[in-house]
Amino acid sequence: MLTRDIDAFIAFARDCAPDFGPATAKAAFLVAPDGFVLAEESARDNRYMAEADAFDAARASMQHRDLQRALSACLPTICFAGDPATPDAVFPNNVFATARGDARTGANSRPRLIVGRMRHAVRRREAERRDIRGFFRDALGCEEIDLSPQPHPCELTGALVVDRARGLGFCGLSERCDATGAARMHAAFGLRATLLFDLDPGEYHTNVVLAALAGRAVLLCPDGFADRAVADAIAALYAPHAIALLPAERAAYAGNAIALSPDSVWMSATAADALSPAARAGIAAAGFEIRSVALDAIEAAGGSLRCCVGEIF
Repeated sequence: MLTRDIDAFIAFARDCAPDFGPATAKAAFLVAPDGFVLAEESARDNRYMAEADAFDAARASMQHRDLQRALSACLPTICFAGDPATPDAVFPNNVFATARGDARTGANSRPRLIVGRMRHAVRRREAERRDIRGFFRDALGCEEIDLSPQPHPCELTGALVVDRARGLGFCGLSERCDATGAARMHAAFGLRATLLFDLDPGEYHTNVVLAALAGRAVLLCPDGFADRAVADAIAALYAPHAIALLPAERAAYAGNAIALSPDSVWMSATAADALSPAARAGIAAAGFEIRSVALDAIEAAGGSLRCCVGEIF
């Protein structure tokens, strides 16, 4: 099912058991912030990006190493070298994603590497990296599904938030993902159902305003949705573990979080510091410990911890 019909999606999703695949990844990959500078193209539709003089390459590199070290205590985490020609490559989850479950062939399908189509040319260069493609294809045996040659933007798990346990997708449409791109991602990930909706004008990626945590909880920022009814419906689907975030929490990247184990949710230190007592209580009630890493230098580029993390399933 691929639909904009909220009621039809919720009715279908309620009957989806958490048997689609593992709720969290078995490993993670990063791309180092080599050549970390303002990407002028990306700044045109990313209101979270700082001005050029706020970029501190040395501090970004240090924090990124700290992130890899911290994540490695939770799950195996590898890091590919960066490239000064691709300053946004520190956010690889928009370009590369993996999947295993498939609504058509079952949970034990051959693992897949999905390569997305980026809106901006500076980011389309990332999809050409033979080392990353080769690692997944040749070392891990992934089937490669390459969406990059087609013209419709589909920035993978930036635009598409996935409940991996139940095979559900939540895809916010913007300049970074159109309806055709969303349909191609839905098929590539093999999802059972995907809900399409418009992001609020000014929002560029769904994963800044919504996080699905290990198939049993969500963090969501209602002001990031063009239609509040979409946020309300998603919250109802995951009740009682739907934690609504305030605008100030969204601005601090609290929605850009990820569960990398069944009992931990990761976000930046900026995001964790901004959490209200109610949000902290809601996360704890859902059975998660908050784990955080300082990433303020990385956040100058308009993304945060979840954007840095590619998942390996």
